[in-house]
Amino acid sequence: MSHATVGYAAHSAEEALKELKFERRALRKNDVAFEVLYCGVCHTDLHQARNDWGMTKYPVVPGHEIVGRVEKVGSDVKKFKKGDTVAVGCMVDSCLSCDQCHRGQEQCCRKGNTQTYNSPDRETGDMTMGGYSTYNVVREEFCLRVPEGLDIKRAAPLLCAGVTTYSPLRKYNVGPGSRVGVVGLGGLGHMAVKLAAAMGAHVTVISRSDAKKKEAGSLGSDSFLVSKDEEAMKKAASSFDLIVDTVPVKHDLNDYLPLLDVDATIVMVGQIGMMNEINTAPMVMGRRSIAGSPIAGIPETQELLDFCAKKNILPECEMIRMQDINTAFDRMQKSDVRYRFVIDMQSLKEQ
Repeated sequence: MSHATVGYAAHSAEEALKELKFERRALRKNDVAFEVLYCGVCHTDLHQARNDWGMTKYPVVPGHEIVGRVEKVGSDVKKFKKGDTVAVGCMVDSCLSCDQCHRGQEQCCRKGNTQTYNSPDRETGDMTMGGYSTYNVVREEFCLRVPEGLDIKRAAPLLCAGVTTYSPLRKYNVGPGSRVGVVGLGGLGHMAVKLAAAMGAHVTVISRSDAKKKEAGSLGSDSFLVSKDEEAMKKAASSFDLIVDTVPVKHDLNDYLPLLDVDATIVMVGQIGMMNEINTAPMVMGRRSIAGSPIAGIPETQELLDFCAKKNILPECEMIRMQDINTAFDRMQKSDVRYRFVIDMQSLKEQ
């Protein structure tokens, strides 16, 4: 039997989000059904709601940073039971049979992963609906265990902002002595700083002005570099092993490439789409690389949650009601949030 659910949806690129009543699918044998307790607000939610990438199917219920409490499980479910606290990130299914899925890299599934929202269900073709809702049903393999000691009110943004920055830090073997630069100090950037610092790296925040210098230090940054300060940028040449670029809009990479040491990499985790023309000279002459990184697979996402519980790492959050999401979107577009909104889904039940 399907489950009546209330959520908030965008019905077009121009309209504000508003309440939508819809049905969650009937429980399958390998499904976990849970009450949504908290859902983070990601910049992707804003892009999808406003069809910035030209692929949104309306109505769309955003939300892919989800924490909830299990209410029911299918007959074949082994890892979860009623009452467990679970988390769901950016994807809810994949083929689980290709080489990437077998490596625990479901985000790179050869047949394409099923996104948590605005993505066709692999069995029915119905569009998935995200965490801006009271209830969800997700395949067991894509549910994550929330470790004891992790504050569930602040854990939700780890499912996207956290793992998006954690994955490249792990891939490029960041640890004690690593020199890591972080471009941008927003939702993604502040998590990159916290995680890299917890791994023992020397962390430098790179920003257009010194307005966030004090904040960067409080988050764990060791140094601060103003990208518009030409003299400071020259002195910082060849001083980074890895730069994590978290800026979510089109911008110029040419200023940052000379900051990389030989064989070092700048990893794009924010902007999806066109960038300014790249001068390849610093890349060729210094064997520098530009790479991209999406989210992580399920094993690495669970590893992140466990790491954050062990190190007591949590995003800086502002709790909001579901009814305030449109104001939150407007503020987010103006970078008026420190550093991540989290929706208390209880607010949908109290209206």
